[in-house]
Amino acid sequence: MPLVLLAHGVTAGVMVGTAMGVVPMTRAQPYDRYVWTIQFLWPRYDPFMPIVNGLALVLGVTLAATAPGGAARALFALAAALLVVVMAISVLKNVPINRFVMALDPARRPADWAKLDPRARWRAWNLLRTGLHLLALGANLGATGALLAGGS
Repeated sequence: MPLVLLAHGVTAGVMVGTAMGVVPMTRAQPYDRYVWTIQFLWPRYDPFMPIVNGLALVLGVTLAATAPGGAARALFALAAALLVVVMAISVLKNVPINRFVMALDPARRPADWAKLDPRARWRAWNLLRTGLHLLALGANLGATGALLAGGS
């Protein structure tokens, strides 16, 4: 339990920090600074976030399968299912946008940048996955609380 809470808590913190700080900063930046910032940050978030989220998922599934008590098991399973959705959003929505930005040249703004600019889409998907991640963390905390209280 402590490891799943640690892994989940760290990644939730990174996601909230991204939503509160990185996203507003990059949305306010001109093209060249935005591209440079993402190209600087993304290699630092990846592979860290996928590895730690994957660890939280594996630990959560293990707890869902082995925890005593129905309520705790159900909450661990809910947290794991929500984390699968978070990871799917990451892989299917946010990562392709990050790859697109990684391929851009900060010194050469595309003529149609106003149409291509992915910041609003990336923000929307990130807010959704951050909210789901926090719900999953809440489910893990609830499951832990149920086990510590001795309830099922």
